[in-house]
Amino acid sequence: MSQHRILIVDDEASIRSSLRGILEDEGYAVTTAASGEDGLAELPKQSFGLVLLDIWLPGLDGLEVLRRIRTLDDHPQVVVISGHGTVETAVKATKLGAFDFLEKPLSLEKVVLTVKNALRQRKLEEENVRLRELVRSRYHLVGKSAALLRLRDEIKKAAPTDGRVLLTGENGTGKELIARLIHDQSRRREKRFVEINCAAVPDELIESEIFGYVKGSMPHAVKDKRGKLLQADGGTLFLDEVGDMSLKTQARLVKALIEQTFEPVGSSEPTSFDARIIAATTRNLKDLIVKGKFREDLFFKLNVIPMTIPPLRERTEDIPLLVSYFLRYFASVYGKKPKTMSAEALKAFLNYSWPGNVSELMNVMERFVILVEDEEIGAAHLNLLVETREHEAGTGLQIQAPLTPALEQFERTHIRRTLLRNRWDVVRAAAELDMDKDALLLRIKTLHVTLNE
Repeated sequence: MSQHRILIVDDEASIRSSLRGILEDEGYAVTTAASGEDGLAELPKQSFGLVLLDIWLPGLDGLEVLRRIRTLDDHPQVVVISGHGTVETAVKATKLGAFDFLEKPLSLEKVVLTVKNALRQRKLEEENVRLRELVRSRYHLVGKSAALLRLRDEIKKAAPTDGRVLLTGENGTGKELIARLIHDQSRRREKRFVEINCAAVPDELIESEIFGYVKGSMPHAVKDKRGKLLQADGGTLFLDEVGDMSLKTQARLVKALIEQTFEPVGSSEPTSFDARIIAATTRNLKDLIVKGKFREDLFFKLNVIPMTIPPLRERTEDIPLLVSYFLRYFASVYGKKPKTMSAEALKAFLNYSWPGNVSELMNVMERFVILVEDEEIGAAHLNLLVETREHEAGTGLQIQAPLTPALEQFERTHIRRTLLRNRWDVVRAAAELDMDKDALLLRIKTLHVTLNE
């Protein structure tokens, strides 16, 4: 784990030296700068928790340096240092966002106490951010199936280490949730959990998002930007859909993981970091390696602790628990009385294949809580909620369309309606359709027949 890092910005060499000695004796990692310009140049290189900033500096004065620090993403705490007769200026600095001020001549006890208080406040602010992120998590790891018990055991073993984790699984299985659980059970839990979806960021921007950039390095770079890697310093960086990362960025990431340093875009100065990497993908990375779309060396770097997240169809015994949990959760969210589900409706849920996994189940439960007025959700409600879209699909066949898509649309609608009539009992539906069960399952998968359509 990384130490607290402190930056001292003061033009007096004796002050820099004495403060460095005091703080290093207390166990802090200290960097010094003799001017405001040099101090600002140091900030993108490391993740500082605190800046001790002199008010009177040659060139850029302390107040302007403070203003610029406060504009940074994830900015550090600032304690200003004032000389005789500059207390009014120090008070002005606190109004601009400084945590506190120290007056010269400096007192050893006062310096140590103020630094501890400032870092404690930063820790509280980071904890608040972390708690807000946890609140946004919409579900827990619910279930008692053998597959889920194995997964819980893997999380328990992996979490206390700094080993990199590669999560694989279908869409909707809860890979981000698993990553958060690993972080929350680790020694890094008091630091940030930072995520980036590599599939959602354009190739030309992914590099700067991860590594950051310096002012002027690109047209929109009007100020320095700390990348996700540095934002996660001391904590965890979650790389979702890592299989969609560009090859250029993959190469830079391999180098960064080997050296534990990187250079922000537009900079030649190395920046150190200490972030645990958890990556996730829905794609087969080994296939991508064969096709030349994913670097084999990056795969081995990320795949220290592999975890496969099981799809919901492989842990159907968890469905009743998930249904009950989501019904309670969304009733609380929307201020409604908790609903129950009939045995017949639950049987339909157990028969359904859930191609969208837990995310799909969660969305359906939310829809039920919002739209169903009865206290008990029955099989009739399943037909009601899906029938509108089926009717729209049926009427859509009346418009001009190529033959193959039109036939597939009709087949999809016909299969779904048959499944609904049979409460998603595939054996009974296959008998009604006069086809083999395995053949029906294949058509369901090929045509993407889902409960949400």
